[in-house]
Amino acid sequence: MRHRSLLVLTTVITTGALTLTACGSRDEAKTGGDKADGAKTVVVIGVDAPLTGSLSALGQGIKNSVDLAAKTANKNNEVPGIEFKVEALDDQAVPASGQANATKLVGNKDVVGVVGPLNSGVAQQMQGVFASANLAQVSPANTNPALSQGDNWGKGEFKRPFKTYFRTAATDVVQGKFAAQYLFKDAGKKKVFVVDDKQTYGAGLAAIFSDEFKKLGGEVVGTDHVTVKETDFSSTADKVKASGADSVYFGGQYPEGGLLADQIKKAGANIPLMGGDGIQDPAFITASGEANEGDLSTSIGYPVEKLPTAKTFIADYQAGGYKDPYAAYGGYSYDAGWSVVQAVKAVVAANGGKLPSDARAKVVEALGKVSFEGVTGKVAFDEYGDTTNKQLTVYKVEGGKWIDVKSDTFNQ
Repeated sequence: MRHRSLLVLTTVITTGALTLTACGSRDEAKTGGDKADGAKTVVVIGVDAPLTGSLSALGQGIKNSVDLAAKTANKNNEVPGIEFKVEALDDQAVPASGQANATKLVGNKDVVGVVGPLNSGVAQQMQGVFASANLAQVSPANTNPALSQGDNWGKGEFKRPFKTYFRTAATDVVQGKFAAQYLFKDAGKKKVFVVDDKQTYGAGLAAIFSDEFKKLGGEVVGTDHVTVKETDFSSTADKVKASGADSVYFGGQYPEGGLLADQIKKAGANIPLMGGDGIQDPAFITASGEANEGDLSTSIGYPVEKLPTAKTFIADYQAGGYKDPYAAYGGYSYDAGWSVVQAVKAVVAANGGKLPSDARAKVVEALGKVSFEGVTGKVAFDEYGDTTNKQLTVYKVEGGKWIDVKSDTFNQ
């Protein structure tokens, strides 16, 4: 390390650069391109996700998929003179941890874009931190509409809170309505009991579902709330049984959703539970001691395994030797990471093959213009930073596995 510092210092003096540094990393980021010694400018893509805890199955898939995008960019020399690296931080699905991670990522001057987080509630605490530093954030999983369209989106007043925020996931406006239409029209259910986990994602999704279900002519026969990380939902299960509901809609994640579905069936209500993408994970099924046959979920996009555009991603992920599966958001995470790569590519090309000193701001601007065929289909963002891809899928538990039963493009 000492010898490396001296080498960089000598190079800086020889070229007449105005600033000196012991490690040289920030000056290299400013000049960009290939160095005299053949080294490349290091550009870091940050990742924030729950890497430990109950949602780690999803978080590890996010981290690994972004890592694969960075490695693919380096292997293909996607941006000449640039070497991409990944710095992944664990938020444990806790908003305060996400905010602390955002501050840490902002402090690393080599970070030009961040992928994550998983949870909408965590994103709410991170957005302002990134915006203050002109650092782009691309979530592969956030679905709360307010993150991109403002708190008054439900009143038809759309205002983008932060220009630095983007996402490759469709919003709950789309997902909640899609779920209600399937449950009412396709599954033929007319009396639903609605439960949520009181979190930003779960409560918001449940509210959108309920409004649409009632507009279609269905009846919400009861509502209740559960607490994250609790395991005894027997009182809610009893309420469901007593209500005479022919179905349950749950706004929340798979750890609670799987146990709730189990306890509802044990209470004697042999009816399907439906939820959003937060429950569409194998762990939802294994959490239940009762058979989950017939339970339903929606998920953003089409099944990755059935997309022609995802074949290379799946093969490369398997070849990469990652310990954890890419899970529900792998394809969207790869596309989020690749969108940062493409933004950097545009910025470097516009600056004579070098990374400019205001790279972060330039990357934010370039992200709004990216357009490419990704793992999940066409990747592009609208004026709010939302994905233009409104494809969704309904999954059903059959034979102990999630099986896709309906995919469609939702038009509001």
